[in-house]
Amino acid sequence: MPLKLYVFPPSPRSFKVLAVASFLDLEHETRVVDLGKGEQRRPDYAAINPNLKVPALEDNGFRLWEANAILQYLAEKRPDRGLLPRDPGHRAQMAQWQFWDLAHWEPATAPVLLERCIKPLLGLGEPVAAEIERGLEGFARVAPILDGQLGSTRFLAGPDLTVADFSIGAILNLSEMAGLPVDDYPNIRRWHDELSALPAWRQAMVSPPCNPPS
Repeated sequence: MPLKLYVFPPSPRSFKVLAVASFLDLEHETRVVDLGKGEQRRPDYAAINPNLKVPALEDNGFRLWEANAILQYLAEKRPDRGLLPRDPGHRAQMAQWQFWDLAHWEPATAPVLLERCIKPLLGLGEPVAAEIERGLEGFARVAPILDGQLGSTRFLAGPDLTVADFSIGAILNLSEMAGLPVDDYPNIRRWHDELSALPAWRQAMVSPPCNPPS
């Protein structure tokens, strides 16, 4: 039974999983779960991910959800590619940034992406200006932390690419369409440009409809 990845390609969480699978040259079957049609609520999918979200993974009867956990699982399959460091300190730094992604980065960026990208894509109504402002304020708090780290290291956990870079970098694919002021942070821009040049990144890249900021 082949490895199956359940994704909705416009989603940054889905993107990071697809990009890592591509980087690792893992043979897999892509199963698109169309959130616009409510396919995540089907009973067969709910049995795979009871959170009714994407992405999810199936591998010979093993099921896993949460994008960052999936990234680590995929990276374990190809340890020679180095996305999951073997050195305990380096690996802990990688995990630190994946946790930071969930605790700080995604909560700060998600409101802007929801209002300016996801709502138009899924037909969820008009953007709420107060939510956009809340998201931009959050971005202004966390972006200097990320920019500072990338001013001292090539990648998030040191000189080498890890799954942490995929975890945090994916959401920036939509930064221009969402109006996130990434150009104010030159280290973030340099880093994301380098990620975007990866063949695996380009292969996983999509351009979902999104209303640019007025």
